[in-house]
Amino acid sequence: MSTTEQFDAVDVIRTKRDHGRLSDGQIDWVIDAYTRGVVADEQMSALTMAILLNGMDRGEIARWTAAMIASGERLDFSGLSRPTADKHSTGGVGDKITLPLAPVVAACGVAVPQLSGRGLGHTGGTLDKLESIPGWRAALTNEEMLAQLEDVGAVICQAGSGLAPADRKLYALRDVTGTVEAIPLIASSIMSKKIAEGTGALVLDVKVGTGAFMKDVDQATELARTMVALGTDAGVRTVALLTDMSTPLGLTAGNALEVRESVEVLAGGGPADVVELTVALAREMLAASGAGNGVDPADALVDGRAMDVWRRMIRAQGGDPDAPLPVARETDVMLAPADGVVVRLDALAVGVAAWRLGAGRARKEDQVQAGAGIELHAKPGALVRAGEPLLTLHSDTPERFQRARQALADAVTIAPEGSRPPERPLVIDRIAAD
Repeated sequence: MSTTEQFDAVDVIRTKRDHGRLSDGQIDWVIDAYTRGVVADEQMSALTMAILLNGMDRGEIARWTAAMIASGERLDFSGLSRPTADKHSTGGVGDKITLPLAPVVAACGVAVPQLSGRGLGHTGGTLDKLESIPGWRAALTNEEMLAQLEDVGAVICQAGSGLAPADRKLYALRDVTGTVEAIPLIASSIMSKKIAEGTGALVLDVKVGTGAFMKDVDQATELARTMVALGTDAGVRTVALLTDMSTPLGLTAGNALEVRESVEVLAGGGPADVVELTVALAREMLAASGAGNGVDPADALVDGRAMDVWRRMIRAQGGDPDAPLPVARETDVMLAPADGVVVRLDALAVGVAAWRLGAGRARKEDQVQAGAGIELHAKPGALVRAGEPLLTLHSDTPERFQRARQALADAVTIAPEGSRPPERPLVIDRIAAD
């Protein structure tokens, strides 16, 4: 190690290994040194495992987040003629909410700079969905993003490489070292990018349930509280909703299928749960940005204003909002085995099956099939008859159907008529700053 380095990586690791508190100086140094390549992957792996096992306090997490922000650039939206608000979802199955949400909020006078990602594993990626629209492009310069926000009011695009580069390097490491689940590292990963993005208000959609990253409410609540505190400490008005992800959102999982469903919502229709969550998050975004008085985002779905913004947003990024969306070459229908009431439809099983059909990727470099995915014909509470369609599987490669069916083997529970599924509110809790 160079003699000019301020700290020693092994000493930093030992501090956290022995349940100590990392100093501001140690945190600033280790993030910077790892980004520069002075701290080796195996050393940072040991430190992240120590953090997973021994935790961090609020001050440590805030400093860790600030150090990751400092590793790159910060965007500035203060020159826009309207306030800004953003939403981040921790990921789920059928979670296409960003697509109708950004136009709805923009139609109500608040600019939405939505920097989104691609899917990995069973959770879908917003950019993958939008890339099923012919011509649409995810990569914009900062100048293009600012111009589109001023003109259209909404942009959904990929984050530039300049935002929190330390996080990109650290995330890849966590993914292969079993440390993804560390709440301080999840919170700082999400919030470093969102704070660097420069939005004035942020609403977090923290999913909980089988199809979510967080399986139980206590874990999800801890993550939500940690992220709200980070945002608040950084001067961003931040609120979180805990939302149910035990059942897929809407009636589709898969890229083009979810775009089609999102357009139905923007046209004033679509599944009730997608509309409910879109409106709930929009209300929070408007309130956090100070633009919520007397404005009901539900009206923007009904009167066509949100659809107008959607069409302008897609065109601004090279897409054709009128072009036919891709359709998978093959389908396979799964039928109800008996009469009764659907009381359970497991989100994780649907997500894994959609992934196996080609809608998702196992590695970042994998290609996705735009038309692959699953249509749901019955959700919990629905009455079905034996032989009726329950699920339609879509794929360009029919040899994938068998493994998708295996994932779905125990996904649906049908109970005798008169049964009722467990009561599960879509919005479980709301967490704001203390």
